[in-house]
Amino acid sequence: MTPDRATGLVETRRALADGEVTSRALVERTLARIEATQGTLNAFRIVRAEAALAEADAADRELAAGTRRPLLGVPVAVKDDMDVVGEPTAFGCRGDFPPAAADAEAVRRLRAAGAVIVGKTNTCELGQWPFTEGPAFGDTRNPWHTGHTPGGSSGGSAAAVAAGLVPAALGSDGAGSVRIPASWTHLVGIKPQRGRISTWPRAESFHGITVNGTLARTVADAALLLDAASGNHPRDPHRPAALTVADAVGRDPGRLRVALSLKPPFTALPARLHPQIRTRIVQLADRLAALGHEVEEADPPYGQIGLAFLPRATAGIAELVRETPDPALLDPRTRDAARLGRLLGGVPLRAARRAEPVLHRRIGRFFASYDVILAPTTAAPPPLVGALHRLGGPALDRAMIAACPYAWPWNVLGWPGVNVPAGFVDGGLPVGAQLLGPAGSEPRLVSLAAQLEAELRWHEQWPPERTANAAAA
Repeated sequence: MTPDRATGLVETRRALADGEVTSRALVERTLARIEATQGTLNAFRIVRAEAALAEADAADRELAAGTRRPLLGVPVAVKDDMDVVGEPTAFGCRGDFPPAAADAEAVRRLRAAGAVIVGKTNTCELGQWPFTEGPAFGDTRNPWHTGHTPGGSSGGSAAAVAAGLVPAALGSDGAGSVRIPASWTHLVGIKPQRGRISTWPRAESFHGITVNGTLARTVADAALLLDAASGNHPRDPHRPAALTVADAVGRDPGRLRVALSLKPPFTALPARLHPQIRTRIVQLADRLAALGHEVEEADPPYGQIGLAFLPRATAGIAELVRETPDPALLDPRTRDAARLGRLLGGVPLRAARRAEPVLHRRIGRFFASYDVILAPTTAAPPPLVGALHRLGGPALDRAMIAACPYAWPWNVLGWPGVNVPAGFVDGGLPVGAQLLGPAGSEPRLVSLAAQLEAELRWHEQWPPERTANAAAA
């Protein structure tokens, strides 16, 4: 097992179980990789070096005694919007946040599976933006090109996995925040069905639009982490029927009806698909057709779905702002969003929630004709670091919509989607495609994604060493 880049989750688990490596050795290598790249990539907000080594030693004792658990001794990371006992959960903000009294349910389940939590990854302030930059922690950078953002808001998790610091990581997705950074860092990113991975201690995150998901280099690794983290707290309001998603990896998906959807959903502001990204998505569609699937262009009937998004997103920000220790330290754009959320948190929020079943029925009928939607994940390649962060509120909104108009409707619906790497544009910048399905369709999406991976072998490509290890200057 190479010490300079993390081996995949599935292979790491096997090597640990077979006694080829110890958890302590793996965690020591992981911590060394994090330290070596923190000055350039800046993927982590918190590194749990001492605690992680103690957890690794405990895992080694279990392994030596013959105990086997799904991720026993495997180092992973989680986004800094998830509670890890004894650590603050700052969610990209400045301020003196207290240490968490207990693990979030998703973290608790990872620990129950035997995973070693090596640290918490950077995220933009309250997860609002498709970049991972801010005064609380600095700039997180893309391992493929360190002048560019890895995306957001799960940009730290994406950078850590893409650079091979950890084999896989948890993120969260409220408007594409797993899928967008997965797209911009050449990763598989699974946004599961709402409730598949608990968001407890929040019964709902951002009024149901945000879910926890996984980032990894391969479909099998992303599915394995998803299964390990899945499950519900007794007080979760959303409790989908249990699935073992990893079982779908390698399973023949059958001949599927695929809708190629290139038109952005309604955004009220202009959004244009980058021509090179369009070419990459069409090439994926051609590959699916060559695999025997029926592919035709068709767009879901989104209608005015955006009206069901904004009240939920901004009301969620308003709630989080009230919980921060010092709201005066927050970005002015965050405080503006919170003010809007307080205005929309009554009748408009209730109307947005009532609209969801209507949207389910209308868009659900589209899946009587198609099994899967293939769409771009973003309309643009990853921007330069600072290009979005420096913009004022209205200008930032316009730029975000122009770059990322495709992902958020599936957050309103609460349905699953999987980003898969679609190749590179503009001199080596990664871009991705979404496979989207109706409620409970994770196995079909994962099966199809794994079929594409077997053809395209995207996991064999790594960021150049000179980029991942470049000096900050």
